[in-house]
Amino acid sequence: MKKLSKKTIIFAIAYIIIGFFLVKNVGTTVIDIYKKKAEKKELNTQLVELKDKEEELKGTVTKLQNPDYIEKYAREKYLYSKNGEIIIRIPE
Repeated sequence: MKKLSKKTIIFAIAYIIIGFFLVKNVGTTVIDIYKKKAEKKELNTQLVELKDKEEELKGTVTKLQNPDYIEKYAREKYLYSKNGEIIIRIPE
């Protein structure tokens, strides 16, 4: 067997070290990508929920601009009554 020269051994070690760092970097990048995809999926779910809530709140704002709705809401929620009215609460 031929003896390996010092130069060949140094290059082989250098290639092994460089290869290790490349594989390590690619691995961490792939893991980061999967984490980001999971985070994106979670944030998209939150976005849909917030958009639904926004639509609900916009509907509530529209209703609260109607004086008849405000009167009905106050009478039901806070038990306000008109003059001469008696409020009787029936348990469910």
